[in-house]
Amino acid sequence: MSMKPLKRWLGGTQEHASIYPDDLVPGAMILAIGGAEQSHVNLTHPEDIFYEYLARIANHLDVLRPQPEPLKFLHLGAGALTLARWAALRYPESEHVAVDIERELLDFVLTHLPLPEQCNLQTLVADARAVLKEELLDEEFDVIVLDIFSGPEAPEHLTGPEYYEELALALAPEGLLFVNIGDDPPLAFTDRQVQAAQSAFDYVLLSSTPEMFTRKFPGNLILTASKSRIDQSAITACEAAGPYPSEVKHSLALDRFGKP
Repeated sequence: MSMKPLKRWLGGTQEHASIYPDDLVPGAMILAIGGAEQSHVNLTHPEDIFYEYLARIANHLDVLRPQPEPLKFLHLGAGALTLARWAALRYPESEHVAVDIERELLDFVLTHLPLPEQCNLQTLVADARAVLKEELLDEEFDVIVLDIFSGPEAPEHLTGPEYYEELALALAPEGLLFVNIGDDPPLAFTDRQVQAAQSAFDYVLLSSTPEMFTRKFPGNLILTASKSRIDQSAITACEAAGPYPSEVKHSLALDRFGKP
C-alpha cells in the first residue's frame, strides 16, 4: 500500500506541494504542485532520470562535457533537484546552486527527498533573474539549467532577450545553457525563446521528438545555447543520445523552423 502523500502549503503559488511514491518505479518519488506532477526522483538510483525532457538535458550534457570533471552548476527552478542528483554522480565534486522563489518548496524537498551525500548544493530563495545581479553577482557557471516556465504564461521578465544576455554573462566562456520550454501548438512561445537566445548566444540548438517540430502537438523542447562552438559531430551525437525518437535542429534548419 502506498504511503499517504506528504504535503506542504506554498505561500507563493497558494497551492499544496505533495510528495508521494511512484508505485511503478521502486525507490522513486514524485513531487506534485497543485495536483500536477512536477518532478520525479529515483532515490535508490539517482542516475536514472524518468522524465524525457530532463533525460534529454542530461544526455546532451553527457555528450558536450564527456569528461567526469567538476563543474559549477546553476539550477534556476529547483523542483526536486533531479538533475543535481544525477550530476553529483556523473561529475563528482561539482558545485551546485539551486534557486527557487518558493521558500517552502526547497525546505520541503530537502527534508523529505534527501540529496546524495556527495551532492554539494547551496540553495537560494530568490527570483531567477534578480539573483544574477544580487546574490550571484560576479559568479560564473559552467552549466545553467532554466526550468521554470511553461508556455505563454511564463513570467515576462524571464523570457526576453535581455534575460538571455544576462544568462550569457553568468556563463563561463565554454559554458552551456539548457532551457526547458513547454509549449502548445503552434509553438509561438518557442519561436520567441529561440530568437531571444540567438540574440545572446552564437550557437543555439533545439531538440525534442520529431512530432514536436510539426507544431501540431503540445510538449517540451530543450533549448541548448553556448557562446563557444558546438560542432556538427557533437550535435549528431546529442541527437543519437536520445531519448528516442530524437531530433535536433540548429543553424539554417532552426531558422527555417521559426518561419511560418
